[in-house]
Amino acid sequence: MTELVIDVDITRQTLMLKNAHGRVFMQCSVSTALNGAGEEIGSEKTPRGAHYIRAKIGAGMPANTVFVSRRPTGEIYTPQLRVAFPARDWILTRILWLCGLEPGKNRLGKVDTMQRYVYIHGCPDDDPIGEPGSHGCIKMRNGEIIELFDRVVPGTRVHIRD
Repeated sequence: MTELVIDVDITRQTLMLKNAHGRVFMQCSVSTALNGAGEEIGSEKTPRGAHYIRAKIGAGMPANTVFVSRRPTGEIYTPQLRVAFPARDWILTRILWLCGLEPGKNRLGKVDTMQRYVYIHGCPDDDPIGEPGSHGCIKMRNGEIIELFDRVVPGTRVHIRD
């Protein structure tokens, strides 16, 4: 089987899963950082460049499972839960934790994607998708993150461009 690659386009707010020959297996709208593209810790920007999936978190969990610090809270997201916790950054369903591959650009020091806890993850169905709105992560619809999660393995390359 040909190795799969995830391509995220910040400008177009899209994610594509394709093989090395360019065959597209999945394409969907996403939401990247409200603050735009950037690599520095604390910037709440989406990091660019070459990455890989360091870890897959949430296998087998129900859709809308709420995660805090990469651990399920035991809650299932509802609009009422959002009202009860209005300040939460909603990370739902599945997490693909990213690690940068380019020292000085998105790996190590003040630009380390992994230390910034940048993920591809699910979000509430009422969150806007197709426009910037995250705190640096790449947000997807829950059904689409489940599909992507099931198709990739740790080590899968992720290229993020603007």
